[in-house]
Amino acid sequence: MHLDEIPLTTLQGTPTTFGAYADKVRLVVNVASRCGLAPQYEKLEQLQKTYGDRGFTVLGFPSNQFLQELGSDEAIAEYCSMTWGVSFPMFEKVKVNGRSAHPLYKELTTTPDASGKVGRITWNFEKFVITPDGSVHRFSPKTEPDAPEIVDLIQRSLPAV
Repeated sequence: MHLDEIPLTTLQGTPTTFGAYADKVRLVVNVASRCGLAPQYEKLEQLQKTYGDRGFTVLGFPSNQFLQELGSDEAIAEYCSMTWGVSFPMFEKVKVNGRSAHPLYKELTTTPDASGKVGRITWNFEKFVITPDGSVHRFSPKTEPDAPEIVDLIQRSLPAV
């Protein structure tokens, strides 16, 4: 299946596809409200504010596979809005590993990270940058959203100002 054909459902229950964002530089991240890395939400939101009007978007995918996400979509939406002021699209809770992994994550995890590792998501806040030409770049959970390698890739992939 091509990435852009993969169906998604927003946190509010609206069906869409990954292709609805195909004209943008997309930063896909599996998030969890109770994770020690949750402060990365602040930097994700800052990227959204900085580059959102230039053809960039963060796409957040809550997952409880590491047992650190809130129980309901409503609780997740409230937490993200009230705690971090999240304005980027958020999607329903998904599995990121295993046989029941969401199709998006089944595709994304075939991409190697900087060390050449492919396969399972290792923790919350693993990041994938998908450029408009369809290339996928993988970053570890501990790589901050505003790390130079992520920001440089976003800036190189956006249209010139």
